[in-house]
Amino acid sequence: MTACEAVSDTQAECACGAGNADGTGPSGSASRDFRDAAGSGAGMSSGGPSGEAGLPFFEGCDPACLGCLAGRLSSAALEERKVARARRALAPWAERLAPLVTVPPERQLAYRDRVALAARHDPAAGWRFGMEGTADRRAVHRRDGASRARPFVSLMNCPLHSLRTREMLRHLGDALSAADPGGALPLAFVVLSGRQATLVLKSARDPGDVALGLPRLLDSLAATGGEGLWLHLHPAAGVRLFARNGWRLLWGTPRSRDERGLLYGPTAFAQLLPELHDTSLAAAADFLRPAPGDRVADLYCGIGASLALWRARGAEALGVETSREALDCAPRNAPGAPLLRGTCLARLPQIRPWLEEVPPDRRFVYANPPRSGFEPGLAEGLAACRPRRVAYLACSPGTLARDLRFFEALGFGVARLLPYDFFPRTDAVEVLALLER
Repeated sequence: MTACEAVSDTQAECACGAGNADGTGPSGSASRDFRDAAGSGAGMSSGGPSGEAGLPFFEGCDPACLGCLAGRLSSAALEERKVARARRALAPWAERLAPLVTVPPERQLAYRDRVALAARHDPAAGWRFGMEGTADRRAVHRRDGASRARPFVSLMNCPLHSLRTREMLRHLGDALSAADPGGALPLAFVVLSGRQATLVLKSARDPGDVALGLPRLLDSLAATGGEGLWLHLHPAAGVRLFARNGWRLLWGTPRSRDERGLLYGPTAFAQLLPELHDTSLAAAADFLRPAPGDRVADLYCGIGASLALWRARGAEALGVETSREALDCAPRNAPGAPLLRGTCLARLPQIRPWLEEVPPDRRFVYANPPRSGFEPGLAEGLAACRPRRVAYLACSPGTLARDLRFFEALGFGVARLLPYDFFPRTDAVEVLALLER
């Protein structure tokens, strides 16, 4: 595979905060955005970067980062912040908000194996990957209105990164530094999606394998368990991480399989804690209770993890997704499920008649939209389909609150709200809303 096509540009998100790289990629359009701490090399001692006694400080944390709160608050304090955030946003339904579902402390570090990091060349250290620091954010703007550059923070050893992620970043940095000691490559980002790695160059010109140090790069990736290496030429790389064209598979296979056996590609969205994602899917399945003869419209279905569950319960399932890459993987992860490519709103004319082929008490909807929530008009369109129950996994409590008001006005009641800690040691909290008519 030499050239791959995507459908649209996408926005890059902070790699060490709550989000992953959402994006387009090889054969894909806009898709959304990933262990054991003891075995990962992440250490902990007393006293955080701020100097407060009793706060955890994790080896690899940089005081200038502030991309997350790993070294600044205890696990219990962080969980309290998440619950408080959800309660504030979902105050009208506070009595239906369940306790936070999280993972044991030993799983709250070294869990991130999907990252999108900015690339910078340092004359002394070579190529390093990270983000702009934010610790001194109040002093970023001078009184005269001029701004000053923020420090670049290397995240090569971030304690939230999995051991494999750290090893892959180290080997990529070493190989690129050896091949390009002067920092001439227009390397803008390095993106890791599990065992797939992508080098994003801010250029339309392919520098060639020698300039990339490909032989050493391939040996390094193979040694760390990498399975695919991509080059992405994107002259406008910046806020938009991926573009439509300019993809080349440098080495390996274009797809990998995760811990659950699900096929994915270099831009695929996946939850970082598979066991917690499975817990949320089980809760959704227990509420929807799909059975043979039922139909589940799975909106923003991604690579098909949820589709596979509905199919395993004997129900018919229809998936809707914008990413061509995800739709390349979904049929293999959930065989037999029909798939529609496009936005959910645009596909309502196909979703509605498909659901209406069965009685209303056999119609169900599962949705896992991006942080922006439902597209305007989608809730109304779904209500017209008269599903019996809806399970809605929301990335943002704020947008969920907005959409819940729409659903209530359309005759749905909020049965329960289940918060999940999909991004430990950060402020992020996701909420599964269970709705019924």
